[in-house]
Amino acid sequence: MSSLAVRALTESDAELFHTLDDPGLVGRAVTGTDYRTVTQGGDYRPEWTWVAMREGRVVARAAWWGGADDDKPVNLNWFDFADGEEDAAVELLRRAPYDVEYELILPADWRERPEAREAGEARIRAAERAGMTFLVERMRYRWTPDRGLPERPGRLVFRPEPDDAVVLEVLKRVHSATLDAHALATTAASGLEAAAQEELDFFHWCPSPRAWLRLAYTPEGELVGIEVPAHNPGGPCIGFIGVVPEQRGHGYAYDLLVEATHFLVEQGAEFIAGATDDGNVPMAANFTRAGYPVTEKRINLV
Repeated sequence: MSSLAVRALTESDAELFHTLDDPGLVGRAVTGTDYRTVTQGGDYRPEWTWVAMREGRVVARAAWWGGADDDKPVNLNWFDFADGEEDAAVELLRRAPYDVEYELILPADWRERPEAREAGEARIRAAERAGMTFLVERMRYRWTPDRGLPERPGRLVFRPEPDDAVVLEVLKRVHSATLDAHALATTAASGLEAAAQEELDFFHWCPSPRAWLRLAYTPEGELVGIEVPAHNPGGPCIGFIGVVPEQRGHGYAYDLLVEATHFLVEQGAEFIAGATDDGNVPMAANFTRAGYPVTEKRINLV
């Protein structure tokens, strides 16, 4: 087989990205997003986009993504390759200088669709051969007004909390007993404080106001948890829902989710995204109850 050239694109040759056919079965194309550079009004930077070429033809490609103000990629969310070119795709990932997670976007029923399953499993296999490890599969939700606004239970009182030190302590309590795979992984690697700080950093990273974050209390003043209605670069979302361990078992996570939904609608949201791990059965039930259907699956490899 002929030799392989692996390199980043430039603004002048970014159109090379489009020379590899994408049937749109899995990956970012599932969301209806096209590859366009920032200067073209899109999400991607050519210097963070790498291709593997054989005899002048693109046989594998990978596009790393970050927010408008990020100086390094946040994740890899576009990765595919031509038939018979899995080895080239593996080599591309090995040579690219980025150590961030891969978020593979999939249809909600991808396992029941043979072609989508084959495409998804091929990407996972290539990523694992390049040194990545499966972390979690997540359900992605999307609320729209036709689903109706869930009624507020009215059991809790919500208050803004401007002090990051207070919020950090609440997050530590939430993550001390969590089902979230990302939080568990960070805690195992770097400790509980790091897992809580990672969440707080995300709140500050979001372009929505930090003041939207609120703590929830019982009418008697006992802390219940934290809810963060937010906007990420893709639009309005449920940024975080967390109940402290001693308040679990009362269904309060649903109250937090409903309050965040109402808050975002009051800010003009015409849709709201949400997500939870496949293994987080209680939170998945809350999303369903609140009128959030599953629209995608996402697999994270690190």
